[in-house]
Amino acid sequence: MSRRRLKYVGWALACAEHVLHLFEDQQPGDGRPRAALDIGHAWIRGEVPMRVAHQAAFAANAAGRGLPDPARFAALSAGQAVAVAHVAAHDLGAAAYAIRAVGATVAADDAARAPAREREWQRVRIPADVRELVLEDQRLRSALCWHVFDD
Repeated sequence: MSRRRLKYVGWALACAEHVLHLFEDQQPGDGRPRAALDIGHAWIRGEVPMRVAHQAAFAANAAGRGLPDPARFAALSAGQAVAVAHVAAHDLGAAAYAIRAVGATVAADDAARAPAREREWQRVRIPADVRELVLEDQRLRSALCWHVFDD
């Protein structure tokens, strides 16, 4: 596996982990998103095959069904993060859902500031050797990601 893909997965996992508490606070007995993130880390270490990571993505996504937006988006972020093992482009999905999760937790008067803070938190953590690629991808695909990457 390419080092670049491993960097994308690691960054996507960090984005999802940052908001996972929004799911766990709502559904403390459902460990599917956390397990998916753990599987993502195991995949980075070469301990599980891609198909296991892919299955974990589906489980994390399913965990969010029917939940309020912050919890649902946090579960979807976890699903997208582990899915980077299958398709690198899911890294933006993990980041975008994390931003949406944060945005869904605040009052309307903070609706722009909170997502911007989360976006900045994420950008600081992009690995240096893939930073320009991720930022360019965010610019190119922001419309597909609800414009959450627009500055």
